[in-house]
Amino acid sequence: MKLYKLFAFCFLLATLTSCTFTENITINDNGTGKFSVDMDGSALMEMAGDQIGNQMGADAKKEIDSSFTFKQLFDEKKDSIAKLSPETQKEIKKLENFVVNTKMSSEKKQFLMTLSTDFKNVNEMQDILQTLSTLQKLEGGAAASPFGSGFGDNNSKLSYSYDGKKFTRKAVIDAQKKAQKPKDSAGDMSKMMFASSTYVVKYNFPKKIKKVSNPNALFSDDRKSITIQYPFTDYMENPDKLNFDVEFEK
Repeated sequence: MKLYKLFAFCFLLATLTSCTFTENITINDNGTGKFSVDMDGSALMEMAGDQIGNQMGADAKKEIDSSFTFKQLFDEKKDSIAKLSPETQKEIKKLENFVVNTKMSSEKKQFLMTLSTDFKNVNEMQDILQTLSTLQKLEGGAAASPFGSGFGDNNSKLSYSYDGKKFTRKAVIDAQKKAQKPKDSAGDMSKMMFASSTYVVKYNFPKKIKKVSNPNALFSDDRKSITIQYPFTDYMENPDKLNFDVEFEK
């Protein structure tokens, strides 16, 4: 668990500088694919390399390229999980097949963390980022969540759909949950910390794209991929701004 705690510490430092979060989806011809979220916090290595070195001790000079699965984490947390409600346990189980990979090098000023999984149908990924916030209910919650507390908990329900003709990314604001969420100094601090961070979506499809409802979408040369960049504050405070549709050529 020492490594998990180190990652949580690094995320805490990452919130003190700008980071780039990238949501990646690749869909194959048969509808299967891969989902991942990357956090590039290399800027923190420039700013806080010494602090990280102190936490890592003798490992400070080593490059880290490490992976673990949530299933491994859940096996270690099984006693804590057993105390949760059946509904929460069901939510946590959705994350079992996710892999967390971290690459860190103080010499190269690199810090990249990736959370990824394969899917049989992109519809399976509904609310998957929201599910990450459920990890806070485990003992040592912040250390259990690779991207720290609060990530994914943006008061919305996110769904994806793809039928070969159209792809849709849609976040629906949960007005009741948003109204119940307390406004405190911690929330204001989080807002300030992420003010200079960005949230990028990169989607790859098996067909050429005819049009995208978001005018800021950038196309790959073969028109099978799109990239859209948003302020991270939009992702956290106005997640419906990240909604869009993609239509494909016949």
